[in-house]
Amino acid sequence: MNQDQSNSPNAAARPAALPLSDRVNEALAIARRGVDELLIESEFAQKLARSEHSGQPLRIKLGLDPTAPDLHLGHTVVLNKMRQLQDLGHQVIFLIGDFTSMIGDPSGRNATRPPLTREQIEINAKTYFAQASLVLDPARTEIRYNSEWCDKLGSRGMIQLASRYTVARMMERDDFTKRFRDGTPISVHEFLYPLMQGYDSVELKADLELGGTDQKFNLLVGRELQKDWGQEPQCILTMPLLEGLDGVEKMSKSKGNYIGITEPANNMFGKVMSISDTMMWRYFDLLSFRSIAEIAGFKAEVEAGRNPRDLKVALAQEIVTRFHSQQAADDALADFVNRSKGGIPDDIPAISLAGAPLGIGQLLKQANLCASSSEALRMVEQGGVRIDGAVVSDKGLKVDAGQFVLQVGKRKFARVTLA
Repeated sequence: MNQDQSNSPNAAARPAALPLSDRVNEALAIARRGVDELLIESEFAQKLARSEHSGQPLRIKLGLDPTAPDLHLGHTVVLNKMRQLQDLGHQVIFLIGDFTSMIGDPSGRNATRPPLTREQIEINAKTYFAQASLVLDPARTEIRYNSEWCDKLGSRGMIQLASRYTVARMMERDDFTKRFRDGTPISVHEFLYPLMQGYDSVELKADLELGGTDQKFNLLVGRELQKDWGQEPQCILTMPLLEGLDGVEKMSKSKGNYIGITEPANNMFGKVMSISDTMMWRYFDLLSFRSIAEIAGFKAEVEAGRNPRDLKVALAQEIVTRFHSQQAADDALADFVNRSKGGIPDDIPAISLAGAPLGIGQLLKQANLCASSSEALRMVEQGGVRIDGAVVSDKGLKVDAGQFVLQVGKRKFARVTLA
C-alpha cells in the first residue's frame, strides 16, 4: 500500500504569514468544497477564528459503525474531508461505533436493521482504522471506541439519556415518519441510535461532526445533547453520498456496486473504468484531489471533443495510486488495455477441479466465478461467458476434461484444469 501522503487533498503547507481573517476564510473554503451542508457556518467560522487565535485545534469527529469488514470509496468521501481538516492542524477523532453497531443505524432504512453480534463487530473493527489510515494520517488521528462510555451508562444512565428527547422529536426523522405512515414496524431500540450517536459528541466534546447526508438528524441530536450538558454545540458538516457502479444506488457492499479500498489494483482500475461517462464527473468531484479549476478544464476539453475515456483513465490512475502506488496504477492501465484487446491477464487464479464432464453452471460456480449455478446460467444467456476466448451460448454445455481459461464478464478470469 502507498503510505506516501504527499497526494493528500491539502498536503501543501499554508502560508504562516496570512492574516487571521484570511486564514479563517481559507479554512472555510477548504471545509466547504464538495459538501452538502455546513451548519451553522457562522458558528464554525467563530470556532476557526478562536482556534487560530489560541493555537488550540478543533476537535473533529467522524463515527463509523463496523457493519462490514471493508471500507469502500463511498466511505472515503467523508474521510477525504477529515484529512483536509487534519492538514489544517485540527485534531480528528476516528470513532469506531462498536457499541452503536449492536443497535443498528436506522438511517435511510425502510426496515429494522438486524443487529450484529459482538464477535462480528470485533472482527470488522480490527480492519477499520488500518484502512482509514490509507487516507488519514494515523500519527495525528485519535482513535476511540464508543463502548468506552456507552457500556458504563448502564440501565439507569440509558433511561436518563432517553428522557432528554421526546418521541415527537424522533418522529421528525423522515425515515421514521415514512415507516410509521406505511405501517412498517419501528423497534423501540432504534430510537436509541440517534441518542447514542449524539452522546458520543458529548463524551468527545466535539466541535464539528462529519457524516453523510443521511446522518443529518443524528448529527443535530448531538448538538442538542451538548447543549443539555452545558457544552458549546458542535457544528455539522454533511457530505454527499457517492453512487455505486450502477450509478443509481449509493455505494454499498451489500448491493455489490462498490469499489473496496483494499481491492487489488487491477480490479480497482477496471471498476472505475466501468462507470458511465456522466457518473465520472460525480466521482471526480467527490473523490479526486485535483483542483476545482482543473476538473472544470477537463469538462471543457470533453465538450470540445476530447474522448472522456482519457479522463476516466486519469481518474482511475489517481485512485489506484492513492491506495497502492504509481507503479501499480501503470501496471493496472496496461492490464486494462490488454483486456480491452481481448487479452488474458497474467495474474489470474489457477484452479484444479474434478468431475468431468461438468455442466457449465456448476463449472463456473466451482471456479468461484459465479455465486451460484443460476447466476452462471444467466451470464451465459447474456453472452458474458467465454472459454479460451470463445463465447458460450449453450446453457446445457458439458465441459470435458482439459486445461482452459474461463472468463465471466470483463474482469473475472480463472485458469482451470478439469479432470
